[in-house]
Amino acid sequence: MTVDYDTLAKTIAALTEGETDQVALMATIACEVHHADDRFDWTGFYRVTKPGVLKIGPYQGGHGCLVIPFNRGVCGAAARTGEVQLVPDVDAFPGHIACASSTRSELVLPVRDVSGEVIAVFDLDSDQPDAFTDKDASSIGAILADVFTK
Repeated sequence: MTVDYDTLAKTIAALTEGETDQVALMATIACEVHHADDRFDWTGFYRVTKPGVLKIGPYQGGHGCLVIPFNRGVCGAAARTGEVQLVPDVDAFPGHIACASSTRSELVLPVRDVSGEVIAVFDLDSDQPDAFTDKDASSIGAILADVFTK
């Protein structure tokens, strides 16, 4: 199964309409995105809980790391730089944190609130190498912006 981003965006918009609780929004997005494509092996949020620290938030899949500092791993890089991290081979990423040994590639997007501040990162892991594309990044980024910057 391959994701249909137009349908996914409409579904998430309908499910999250009027909701303001960030954790409820994150839980809904993680669930919907995770089940939209077979490439998505682990899908979830790491929330900024204090300066320089991410803690696991709502997710789908196996266990994730509980705490990730901004100076470590792909998620930390996305939080620290505020830029999308599209990693075709996690073994080639300096400082990659192996929360799951099955992860081969990763896509991590910063999540911003209405003021533009990074409040979390959205992490998608795949057990397939080079699983993610620029279209995945732009489509998921648009969904995140629609939900969190209203």
